[in-house]
Amino acid sequence: MTESSHPERLPTLPLAREHVALQFGRRGDLEAAQFLYGEIGARMFERLEYIRLAPKAMLDAGCGAGAALERLQARYPGAAYTGVDLSAAVLAHARRLHLPASMGARLRHSALKLAGRGAPPLPAFVQADMAATGLPPESLDLVWSNMALHWHPEPHAVLAEWRRLLRVGGLAMFSCLGPATFRELREAVARAGLDTVTPEFVDMHDFGDLLIENGFADPVMDQEVLTFTYRHADSLLDDVRRLGGNPARGRRRGLATPAWRARLVEAIEAGRGPDGLIRLTAEVAYGHAWRAASYRSAPGETHVPVSSIGRGGVR
Repeated sequence: MTESSHPERLPTLPLAREHVALQFGRRGDLEAAQFLYGEIGARMFERLEYIRLAPKAMLDAGCGAGAALERLQARYPGAAYTGVDLSAAVLAHARRLHLPASMGARLRHSALKLAGRGAPPLPAFVQADMAATGLPPESLDLVWSNMALHWHPEPHAVLAEWRRLLRVGGLAMFSCLGPATFRELREAVARAGLDTVTPEFVDMHDFGDLLIENGFADPVMDQEVLTFTYRHADSLLDDVRRLGGNPARGRRRGLATPAWRARLVEAIEAGRGPDGLIRLTAEVAYGHAWRAASYRSAPGETHVPVSSIGRGGVR
């Protein structure tokens, strides 16, 4: 898909890339966000169990500190792993945790050798935008992306990049937040009359269409809604901060004053349920699709890469 085809349908989100990198860079190794990100990653791995795939090379798009690395290498021990993230600070944690200079990484490699499985190739960590990785075309068999796609302002461009990177028949598998996420917080901001903007997220069904339009076949999308409960508004706000904060363009500039925060807390408190608890919704979308050999970017126009010629037809 090109930006000249159906431009009105391309979901450009009001997010600032530099603010995304800054927000996550402040959060260390992101361990505090694993109460959600780690759980969703585990559910993605459950889905991966049903898919037959033997990748030689895989990309962890929006890898953070490499939380998925060990499980990906355990499942595909011979596959080369590349992690891409926009935040240099987060990648520094990934390298410390997973490259040979780390005692933990050395012990894991030794354990694999003792188990007779051989040590996997050393991981590579690259600082880059998910939509412009700079990696070679058709060099991957699996793109894995856990809870990262919703932080990119142009998710359609990310999907186009994944297609560029995958070999024909390669798999893209991802999870991301959907539009119902943080609805209670948005309602509280509106009730309080606060002048700020909160992040927006893409609907699951739109991702299904975008996958097809960007050259993927047989997309499978599903979703679930998780609800977190809190006794105190401050705990809710702490969790939102741990999950990435607010990198939206147009958000309130500078630090919140005590008066501004007090208005927000009061509005959140006003949303307590009959049981006295405060709720926060996370809508999570899961998707996977296969890289097709051809795709249509406009009516009557079909793109077939030279590399697919002679591979036994077009999928």
